[in-house]
Amino acid sequence: MTLRPRSVRLRLTLWYAAALGVILLAFAVAVYAYAYRSLNAQVKAQLARDFASIEKLAREDPGELGELDEHGVATLFWVDADSKLLYAASGWQRLGFEDAVSRMPPGKDHAHVVIAGRRYRIEIRTLVDGGHTYRLAAATDEEAAQHALSDLAEILAIAAPLALLVACIGGYFLAGRMLAPVAAMASKARQITAERLSERLPIENRDDEFGKLAHVFNHTLARLEESFQRLRQFTADASHELRTPLTAMRSVGEVALQDRRDAEAYREAIGSMLEEVDRLTRLVESLLHLTRADTGRAELRPEPLDVVTLVRQTVEHLRVLAEEKSQSLRLDLPNGATVRADRDTLRQALINLLDNAIKYSPPGGPIEVSVCELADCVAIAVTDAGPGIAVDQQPRVFDRFYRVDKARAREAGGVGLGLAIAKWAVEANGGKIEVDSEPGRGSSFRIVLPKLQ
Repeated sequence: MTLRPRSVRLRLTLWYAAALGVILLAFAVAVYAYAYRSLNAQVKAQLARDFASIEKLAREDPGELGELDEHGVATLFWVDADSKLLYAASGWQRLGFEDAVSRMPPGKDHAHVVIAGRRYRIEIRTLVDGGHTYRLAAATDEEAAQHALSDLAEILAIAAPLALLVACIGGYFLAGRMLAPVAAMASKARQITAERLSERLPIENRDDEFGKLAHVFNHTLARLEESFQRLRQFTADASHELRTPLTAMRSVGEVALQDRRDAEAYREAIGSMLEEVDRLTRLVESLLHLTRADTGRAELRPEPLDVVTLVRQTVEHLRVLAEEKSQSLRLDLPNGATVRADRDTLRQALINLLDNAIKYSPPGGPIEVSVCELADCVAIAVTDAGPGIAVDQQPRVFDRFYRVDKARAREAGGVGLGLAIAKWAVEANGGKIEVDSEPGRGSSFRIVLPKLQ
């Protein structure tokens, strides 16, 4: 079981009260100690003045000691010369200070005594002068100093707790005022749901800690909103892409079953359905690939990799597709360029770029693949002679299911995920992918990877 309060406001108030209580206690002790020291110094100073007067007359004119008692210069004193009483003030004798002095331990030169309900300080001094040994004793009333200290202690005992109570009430109120932005943010956060991610937490002051916290949360909400929108868009696009081949397969099957047909017609229907199945299979595989990438389950094995060799092997793998369209694949490769990357993912990115270049370049058009080694990076460029991409569409070509020309892309068998997978593959290897295109003049996709030092 814990005694820790759940309320931050109450905890702040208690910590504030504890700190202030320690400060007030230290202040009260310091004030009392200073007053005690000051009043004791005054008492000692009074005794020092009395002793100065008594010593002077004891040495010079002992007969005048009575004048001190008569005029009140030193009202409580006693003088002994060579163990014989020289003079004792009337108050000394009346109040019985002789007994108090006799009870003092040997060698002790001062004491505090209570006589007739009042507190006194007694001091004893020994004076040797002219072959005589004098013992002097004097007492002074400490009652006024004690009353002053008692009054001061009473004032501190009342004022300090009262001040602490007032400060706690004020601290509780101020803590509530300071934590009001947190309460407002919590109230607003409870209202934000998946359907209301566009709303943001209120910010009273952007420069204080709460304002900065709200700003961070608002950025998080903005990213969540963007992720939800992308997820909704991805779900809608995926549903549409999956529905298209399924609808085509259903239509072909229904048409084939309506009338009796010869074997060739059924073969064509089945072939058409298999094409849609192939397209559906590639779509599902691409979706699974992206899902593994998004969840971080794609295993990468970075290793020193000769980019030139990888590019040459990839081009040779896809050359047959280019030859079917009478396209020329030209290579511009240096002797060697090494990066640190995962071979399979980088190869997949190259395959997707080359496949797009072959699909969208016209029959007989040129396709160029080049590798350029720079000071700190290696650039792989795939340039085609296709229709090109408008400037306003270039930032979106790497979005999932985005197609510049949807009709032509579907006819070519694309699902709109190749460039998205290529972008992930390149970025997963620490690089970036860029596009440079102009409508009617082809496109150039460039992979830039850090060079292995």
